Amino acid sequence: MTDPKSIQIKDYNYPLPDERIAKYPLPERDSSKLLLYRHGVIGEDRFFRISEHLPEHALMVFNNTKVVQARLHFHKETGAQIEVFILEPSQPAEYQENFLSRGQCEWLCLVGNLKKWKGGTLSLLLPGGEEVTAERLGHEGTSERIRFSWTAPLTWAEILEQAGELPIPPYLNRKTEASDLTTYQTVYSRIKGSVAAPTAGLHFTERVLESLKEKDIEREEVTLHVGAGTFRPVKSEQIGGHDMHTEHIAVNRHTIERLVAYGGSAIAVGTTSVRTLESLYYMGLKAEILMQEGRDTGEGEELHVPQWMPYETTASEDTTEALSALLRYMEKHAMEVLHSSTQIIIVPGYEFRVVKAMVTNFHQPQSTLLLLVSAFVHGDWRSIYDYALAHDFRFLSYGDSSLLIP
Repeated sequence: MTDPKSIQIKDYNYPLPDERIAKYPLPERDSSKLLLYRHGVIGEDRFFRISEHLPEHALMVFNNTKVVQARLHFHKETGAQIEVFILEPSQPAEYQENFLSRGQCEWLCLVGNLKKWKGGTLSLLLPGGEEVTAERLGHEGTSERIRFSWTAPLTWAEILEQAGELPIPPYLNRKTEASDLTTYQTVYSRIKGSVAAPTAGLHFTERVLESLKEKDIEREEVTLHVGAGTFRPVKSEQIGGHDMHTEHIAVNRHTIERLVAYGGSAIAVGTTSVRTLESLYYMGLKAEILMQEGRDTGEGEELHVPQWMPYETTASEDTTEALSALLRYMEKHAMEVLHSSTQIIIVPGYEFRVVKAMVTNFHQPQSTLLLLVSAFVHGDWRSIYDYALAHDFRFLSYGDSSLLIP
């Protein structure tokens, strides 16, 4: 097998004219086109009929993360505007606890016009006239650690809802509009924390979810908070030079039990669900080793999946064994929800352990998401994208969808 780190990103390029990037969603979410890829054969349908193309009695896994209004516009005393984009909670470090903070919290952030912010605090006025201040605490990697303070009787989640702006993808080349507050969330989004939507899920409506139920397709949810790193281009010639961003996941014990009951097989809605499900396998391997050696602490972060772990691990355990080990770990430490993180990168040469079919949109050229799709369809990505380009499919976040069954 070719060393995955030597994969050339230039081999994953294709022409994407600006007019093929969907700037807005269709009026009806589920009327989008659906490309069908089944064992190398390509066809198409409309998304609202997706259940007709899925096997009965399957398990389908959705990412229930909710996009937060993560972009904040602060001002210096001079009047200069500084944009602060919140990325990841720092203090408190747990997402839900942080969103419930009152008076103060800290986040890792990206800062626009950083050169203009030499020191001191920035301020932002809430609609009621109260002030929120921002203070820089130092660098952490490519981010700034920032402390936010306020006296208004509001939680941090309420501050963001009042003063934040929903961050739509940069490639849409337009400002956020009121309609995006609804259209850039899945209908089943529940857990706040993402700065980008898990866009494969945007096509689902209540009638589509009902059609899955009628076919006895069981639904489970995981949470992976999508970070801004999902838009970070691959700048290295070889993929081995690209550092994958860390993303935080939360998975209920019941979901892992259902995966075991289904023989460790699932249909994933979106690349975020794919990365979560595939990471669970490697977390199970880690949990097994830690328990055997008596080194397990019950801190979910000890199960973190590093970027290249799948390619450096000789794994003999089958999927259900690894997931069962993860369940034993959770039981031992009385965990109902596994909170951990993953840096997994899925590129050609990767062996899929859990995901047997995938719903996904059409991704940017030379992106890690396109590499993931290529890995899933055994390198046949170009025929899929050639078909989509030739048949008027709409691309990227607000674009059309595909169902991939390799």
